[in-house]
Amino acid sequence: MEELTAVRRQAIAALADAGVPSPGVDVDLLLCHVLGIDRSELKLRELRGEGLDPGSREQFTALVAARRTRIPLQHLTGVAYFRYLELKVGPGVFTPRPETETVVQLGLDFLAGQGIGTPRCIDLCSGSGAIAASVASEVPAASVWAVELSDDAIGYTRANCEPHRVTVLHQDATQVPGELEGTMDLVISNPPYIPPNAVPREVEVREHDPEMALYGLGEDGLDIPRAITAQAMKLLRPGGYYVMEHAEVQHETAAAMLRAAGFTQVAGHEDLTGRARATSGYAPQ
Repeated sequence: MEELTAVRRQAIAALADAGVPSPGVDVDLLLCHVLGIDRSELKLRELRGEGLDPGSREQFTALVAARRTRIPLQHLTGVAYFRYLELKVGPGVFTPRPETETVVQLGLDFLAGQGIGTPRCIDLCSGSGAIAASVASEVPAASVWAVELSDDAIGYTRANCEPHRVTVLHQDATQVPGELEGTMDLVISNPPYIPPNAVPREVEVREHDPEMALYGLGEDGLDIPRAITAQAMKLLRPGGYYVMEHAEVQHETAAAMLRAAGFTQVAGHEDLTGRARATSGYAPQ
């Protein structure tokens, strides 16, 4: 059997040569996936000088070869980690990003500050269900809805949300059932918002995230966010809170968009890297 240390070193070099941004982390996660262990156990096995059996070596080699073509790591392992959750992901659904975790936190901070016993929350353009599932898991008393249109993504939405008692709606997020209007304490959305001329640089995003989840339509990429923002205003009860993710370059336009829709106390928010990431506002009292 080949020692893990040698296997790991070779794989890291192969991924680095292919331009993969985080070769060391990716190799560790692929090894953990093949062996069915966590990273701490992987390190222990490496320190003990343990090896990789031929079957595992063959599986791992195939995964590294696939990752070298820039197939997303999450598509190879079938999971993505978001806040405290392990989510099911794969081709056809947008892979949740760490920056969206800060958007969720804004909503959670609002709920905590309001002291609402049984809050009602809805995630528009839910995709994998990362936002809705996180809110439901971290605020167990909440009633949470997730709305997703894509036929390809909805299976992942259901798989990730239903274990947390989230109600999943397979439909256009701008046509939510009328009985929900005026009832929500919190609306969160990470809608498609990339402008048509801003093709993502990352190969994993450009070639593997679904276009439906990326491009927001219109010259500024904000046609869909405008429609989502109008829907959020309908859904919120007076004093309810809306927070929407967007691109760094859209922060001024997003603020103007929320004000035009009638939101008050509009504010911009940065992610952990200091980039403008979200804009929020309150429904008028």
